[in-house]
Amino acid sequence: MTTTGYTCKNPTNVTADDFVFTTLVRGGNTTNINKAVAVPGFVQQFPGLNGLGLAVARADIEPGGAIPLHTHPAASEMIYVAEGSVTAGFISGAPSNVVYVKKLNKGEVMVFPRGLFHFQANTGEEHATVIASFSNSDPGVQVVSSALFGNDFSSFLVEKTTNIDEAEVKKLKALLGGSG
Repeated sequence: MTTTGYTCKNPTNVTADDFVFTTLVRGGNTTNINKAVAVPGFVQQFPGLNGLGLAVARADIEPGGAIPLHTHPAASEMIYVAEGSVTAGFISGAPSNVVYVKKLNKGEVMVFPRGLFHFQANTGEEHATVIASFSNSDPGVQVVSSALFGNDFSSFLVEKTTNIDEAEVKKLKALLGGSG
């Protein structure tokens, strides 16, 4: 086993195909509430990354769509705009919580420090494709809206810990498939 916790393949069975990941060639399905999709190439999908400290992902974002506010607790992220343009940003840690936002055009790059909340939104008029690289083969991901409203986290506790009123919590839970 490596430090990532995944068993290495027997070296006599390794081929060149173990180091090639073709899933990012085509975009994913963006017909969802976010008008966006992120397709990961983490160690779970791309075993050749095991032990290398790298990962990749592709995000496809339709006009008006967004990759919602999320975090990768185990990795920093660097994005490259391959098509279109996006507005991207992150929020620094407490106590300052400074918001850093920038419109990125094709060919531009932005970094998000490890563990900080960040997003990408297509504020342009054409489809956008973003390629992301990560500093860990298993960066983890937690989407803020899903963590709060897409599960059975008690509505009462969500209200008390976020200061969002009961009606809004219920509306968001209904929208994102949560209960409680």
